[in-house]
Amino acid sequence: MQTRDEIRNIAIIAHVDHGKTTLVDQLLHHSGTFRDNEAVDDRAMDSNDLEKERGITILAKNTAINYGDTRVNILDTPGHADFGGEVERIMKMVDGVLLVVDAYEGCMPQTRFVLKKALEQNLKPVVVLNKIDRPNARPGEVVDEVLDLFIELGANDDQLEFPVVYASALQGTSGEEPEDQQETMDPIFKVIMDYVPAPSHDVNATLQFQITLLDYNDYVGRIGVGRIVRGNMKVGDHVSLIKKDGTIKKFRITKLFGFIGLKRVEIESAEAGDIIAIAGLEDINVGETVCSVDDPDPLPILRIDEPTLQMTFVVNNSPFAGKEGKYLTARKIEERLMTQLETDVSLRVEPTDSPDAWVVSGRGELHLSILIENMRREGFEMQISKPQVIIREIDGVQCEPVERVQVDVPEDYQGAVMESLGQRKGEMVDMVNTGNGQVRLEFKVPSRGLIGYSTEFMSQTRGYGIINHTFDAYEPMIKGQVGGRRQGVLVSQEKGKATNYSILALEDRGVIFVEPGTEVYEGMIVGEHNRDNDLTVNITKEKAMTNVRSATKDNTQNIRGTRKLTLEEAIEYLNDDEYCEVTPETIRLRKKILNKNERERAQKKSKV
Repeated sequence: MQTRDEIRNIAIIAHVDHGKTTLVDQLLHHSGTFRDNEAVDDRAMDSNDLEKERGITILAKNTAINYGDTRVNILDTPGHADFGGEVERIMKMVDGVLLVVDAYEGCMPQTRFVLKKALEQNLKPVVVLNKIDRPNARPGEVVDEVLDLFIELGANDDQLEFPVVYASALQGTSGEEPEDQQETMDPIFKVIMDYVPAPSHDVNATLQFQITLLDYNDYVGRIGVGRIVRGNMKVGDHVSLIKKDGTIKKFRITKLFGFIGLKRVEIESAEAGDIIAIAGLEDINVGETVCSVDDPDPLPILRIDEPTLQMTFVVNNSPFAGKEGKYLTARKIEERLMTQLETDVSLRVEPTDSPDAWVVSGRGELHLSILIENMRREGFEMQISKPQVIIREIDGVQCEPVERVQVDVPEDYQGAVMESLGQRKGEMVDMVNTGNGQVRLEFKVPSRGLIGYSTEFMSQTRGYGIINHTFDAYEPMIKGQVGGRRQGVLVSQEKGKATNYSILALEDRGVIFVEPGTEVYEGMIVGEHNRDNDLTVNITKEKAMTNVRSATKDNTQNIRGTRKLTLEEAIEYLNDDEYCEVTPETIRLRKKILNKNERERAQKKSKV
């Protein structure tokens, strides 16, 4: 067995917004990978439009850096719990991880999740304390927090001896001590060289290569990205692909790609330890193994945590169906969902009794809302039901997903947050006064209690609170209603255009969701009622024209302001009897039964 000292394979893992992608930018720049005159965007690894807009990493991506004579393969992973499936796959491709922790915020829920996955794979960790330049940075305390987390997660003695590097990815500095910051990333590179093990290689072993990520190119078709576990391969080789169901397909490798910087470059051959991409087979999927023809020996299928949340996707049948979208038929929507399954290992799609509806399960609201947002941008129209948690039977007991919730709030709002999470069956497990009038609260809350909570939380804390949550475990189900919307809605009784006159008349009844001139239809939700029951209203009513002059005709009245819901807010807002209608241009809320009389009859039947 030989060691390939010229290669290091690492993943960068962290809680959301702790600076992973910015750190990769600096590693790329300081390694001399880019030419001096090469134009490179900030957060260059976040190439997806939604990633650029939201400032988050959604898809795991790989790059490679030449540092001296060593090739460092780096995999940038998402920080949100909803994209944990991306993180879990990446752990199979690397020998070590850079755990990036904010020097002020310290260990957060997602820090725990990603570190747990890395330790389970027995990977060597390197800790980078980022944002050391923050005014309230507390490096000493945060290192102690990280050590406590390692111990809590059962790290072995070797993993507990992790090195620490202090850095400011934004400023492009790093050093072995918080005060010793230099405009270089060399301290990080040196720790990677010294501490992360080089991959081993048996020159006589037969080929094993597992597909971990998928890409697509119009010229060569589907491209499988992964790490060669053993053996070697070259262009023109005939190999076997072992599918998930055990069937074997033979194909010829038409192209091999390596990585350098942000580019994919053609190569002729590769061997164990290399992270590469292959082309030549259309029907290649995540988790499948490419082997030699003579020795078809599959690697274990990638185990990914199961989904915890599901929604029903329905063909759009509203009165405005087909006005704004290109793709609205059941066949087109089903094709698109099946395509998503090929690259998203955390997603599940199941048919229903209706040919126009599918149950789509994922890791959380953000996971599913990103899929919906991508589909609407591609021209799809559809309707989405209220999210439901997935209940499982474990040892004969009905169990539901429970999340670990971490809340940072000013002391003034502490009571309101504790009361509201208590109403949602939350159990407080920790409370720490972090100074400067801030309190950190930690709860365990049933996932169904968190559906729709973020909007309420932001209102309670006047926007000053920060909430983070990640899946913890399945626990016995709490009986009765947990969470849910307390307010009723204002429902349009007519089809037409919303008028200024009607909106002004309805403002005392609640919060309006539509602007004057917005096209509405019967059964469409146009606002939130300030009581707990639904109210059918006429929002299209025009002011009656008379020849009597008003004494106040010169007094113009202004609308207080309407509330515009984002896609996530709209999905969170739904009740069981409502749909969110999603088109490329508009997000509308509606009742499943549009006619008022039919709705009332259905409600009476349900109470019998």
